[in-house]
Amino acid sequence: MTTPPPQPAPPTRVLRLARLSTFAFFTLNGLLMGAWVVHIPAIEDRLQISHAVLGWLLLFLGGGAFLGMQVCGPLTDRYGSHRLVPVGGVLCSASLALPGLAHSAWTLALALLVLGFANGCLDVSMNTHAVQVERGYRRPVMSAFHAFFSIGGVLAALLGARTLSWGWSVPATLTGAAAAGIVLTLIAARGLLRPDPATGGPAPTGTAENDPPAHPGKAADPGRGTPSRVWALAVLALLVMLCEGVANDWSVLHLRDALDAPAATAAFAYGGFATAMTAGRLATDPVVARIGPVRVVRYGTVLAAAGLATASLTPWIPLALIGWTAFGLGLSGAVPQFFSAAGHLDPEASGAYVSRVAGLGYLGVLAGPAVIGPLTHLVPLQATFLLPVAFCLVAACAAGVLAPARASGPA
Repeated sequence: MTTPPPQPAPPTRVLRLARLSTFAFFTLNGLLMGAWVVHIPAIEDRLQISHAVLGWLLLFLGGGAFLGMQVCGPLTDRYGSHRLVPVGGVLCSASLALPGLAHSAWTLALALLVLGFANGCLDVSMNTHAVQVERGYRRPVMSAFHAFFSIGGVLAALLGARTLSWGWSVPATLTGAAAAGIVLTLIAARGLLRPDPATGGPAPTGTAENDPPAHPGKAADPGRGTPSRVWALAVLALLVMLCEGVANDWSVLHLRDALDAPAATAAFAYGGFATAMTAGRLATDPVVARIGPVRVVRYGTVLAAAGLATASLTPWIPLALIGWTAFGLGLSGAVPQFFSAAGHLDPEASGAYVSRVAGLGYLGVLAGPAVIGPLTHLVPLQATFLLPVAFCLVAACAAGVLAPARASGPA
């Protein structure tokens, strides 16, 4: 009689609490950035700046985020995510009040630079901690964390709409949200994974911080170059997140301008995309555990390509809405797999590797409007969507980069 293989031990109370804390920080990040997005029109009107000026100012937000990711990644590896996540949470929460206090375009630029830097710090540190939690669970849990970021954005939209309808001022609303974010950070930080106080080393077995590195006995060398596989994951993240940026910026305009849909109907294009993205991420982890990340990314990006191609080629509004929804569902599970794979390559350098993938991916989100906008001067808007369709197909072909076994990753 053959002995069945040993099953992973059930998660400990410490690990379950760490997972809840990670959910809280992803939700907080979505709430904070969503609160800023909801109040952009009000801030634009108060400062009397044009759309063009605002577009340039948003580059400060993106540049600050990229800088924060690159600075915070190595610091997370050196000092531990349990220290850097609360720091990022407090900084991001506090800096949310700054755009509301800006009194000119230049002060808003400085405020967005600080907010972006703080957001980059929180983004990298919480994703690194999520990788540690996933390592402890020994099964995929990363996609659900990203789903809660989307849920935080939805909550911010609902709360922002309510406070705006009540006539609350932007400075008061953003300052109140900043204070609430700091309180939530201090509460959630208590559940983060910490090193074992008895030894000063990693946390006990089952808490995800003591798994051996991908190359046992070989500590990570901060001076060595980033592995080529990390850069491959980062490029794929850039392509896929650029596709997400296209949906964020152009889906509603596509239905309104190309298909002459009413404004209320056009809004459903992004609504369908965002809803499918959130639902897909909530459902992705069990699918990854069953068929693996390579197939999830490959089949997902093929579905996304088919959905966007359908939306761009059809003259019928209902079919275009279905296409944008399929686009969101297909993309939903891809980016978390890139983050997870980078973080699991070497536990000693998770923060640095995640910062590479997150940083390049974030540039992809910013590149969405920059790439599509100029193309609209040459071809119709719907024709420009064939470029992100091609990017999805490239990601599908290159999904095999996720295939190599991870010594300390999920079973």
